[in-house]
Amino acid sequence: PVEMRIHSFPPVHYPIYFRDYGSSMIMRFFQSLHKKNSISSLYPFIRSFVWIYFSARPSLAFLSRGRSILKDFRVKMSIDDEIAAWVERNGHGTVESSKSLGSSDWASFRQVIVSKPPSPATSFFVKTSSRSAKEMFEGEALGLQAMYECSGDGDCVLRIPKVFNWGDASSGRGSFLIMEYLKFGGSSGQKSLGQAMAQLHLSAPSSKAGNPGGKFGFPVDNTIGGTPQPNPWTDGGSTEDWVGFFRDHRIGHQLDLAGDQSMIRQWKKDIAPRLGALFDGVEIRPSILHGDLWSGNIGSADGKPSIFDPASYWGHHEAEWGMSWCANFGSDFWEGYRSLIPKDPGFNDRKPLYDAYHQLNHYNLFGGFYKSQAARQLDQVEQILDDKGA
Repeated sequence: PVEMRIHSFPPVHYPIYFRDYGSSMIMRFFQSLHKKNSISSLYPFIRSFVWIYFSARPSLAFLSRGRSILKDFRVKMSIDDEIAAWVERNGHGTVESSKSLGSSDWASFRQVIVSKPPSPATSFFVKTSSRSAKEMFEGEALGLQAMYECSGDGDCVLRIPKVFNWGDASSGRGSFLIMEYLKFGGSSGQKSLGQAMAQLHLSAPSSKAGNPGGKFGFPVDNTIGGTPQPNPWTDGGSTEDWVGFFRDHRIGHQLDLAGDQSMIRQWKKDIAPRLGALFDGVEIRPSILHGDLWSGNIGSADGKPSIFDPASYWGHHEAEWGMSWCANFGSDFWEGYRSLIPKDPGFNDRKPLYDAYHQLNHYNLFGGFYKSQAARQLDQVEQILDDKGA
């Protein structure tokens, strides 16, 4: 701390952070000028400027960080009260402990142990955020619920965490998502995962799963990573409906976000008008999709395969594999999956189309070489359509 007297201000103590050797040299230069009575009339201004630059800015940054910490603390206290009230109101006893499990840039995670946990949960996994539930958790909650209802039974079942509640804190400070806590560990095997994913994709649309009309889309828009993902319901559940949905709300949407005019022109002129030719002879029905299935969203719990952190919607089951380049599915996985869902004609022709969606999304999220990867996929789709004479 250095005592400073600024004009008529009383003595105060501020931590002055000299950013480097050059910064302290500037201070000595100004002091030297003052001793020589050079620009002495400007010294009060110079002294104030130096104080603001070297002292006030760090202090203001500290205060800003302090306000952020205080806001997070208030949100946590508000959410803690909200969770405790919900636990008691729903007959789960009382909160015995709340253990932090870390955080991301947009949410914090914890395990909440209660005295009377509901089956099948032994405790709760809770996500919290300072942002609204609609923005942060609604899409994830509805996606998990849909997959939970469609996860199958018997030996070929996915272990999807059950959602118990989500919403905004009644205080207006933050939001939360309460789900079943799963203890991950071990391996259920790639073949079991393949069979369980096939069971998921074979499940028929239903009101309980959030799709009473048997259409493509989803009840709400959600996000894939940090990218908005529009999910308007189609008019019907035919192959033609799917082609229009994927054309406009998947590739077209990502291209608009990327803003590359050359790729947009190629898509609108050379690919989109002929896209239906990739689906000739294939009857597509809506399947619930995880939507962002890569190795980081796959695990094993209670000896069964588990998937989580979805970007779900109802779509063509083949679209699930657009992230397979980042999922390491082996021959055992495909043996399990194909034992229930055989490969349809034209699968290999459609794969670069589905890969392009995720490559474009990665470009919109991270930039870099994903743009050229997506461009190659679209070039391949165009060539396939040319070869078909579409």
